[in-house]
Amino acid sequence: MSYESASLRPWALVGLHAAARFTVTADASPGLLPRLLMPFAKRDLVPDGLEFHRSGETVRAEIQMAAMPAEMVHVVEGNLRQVVGVTRVGCVQEITGQVRRAA
Repeated sequence: MSYESASLRPWALVGLHAAARFTVTADASPGLLPRLLMPFAKRDLVPDGLEFHRSGETVRAEIQMAAMPAEMVHVVEGNLRQVVGVTRVGCVQEITGQVRRAA
């Protein structure tokens, strides 16, 4: 295999874990909190931290995961964006372990 063809293969995150912090801004509503936790629950993930602050008609939630499958971070982030009332989602993640080329 040549150097050029090896450098074009995609990176694999399968089997790696990530520490992730999701920051969500949304309109205040009574059912918001369980809807924000659903993307984690349906994947058998239990958040390590949750902060929830209300300011008028807006809420800000920060959901922290110490370790979750790295390939799930973008999936959960996308699900959070789809929650009714959510206006903004931010995600900071740190991959743990080694990143390798896909087979």
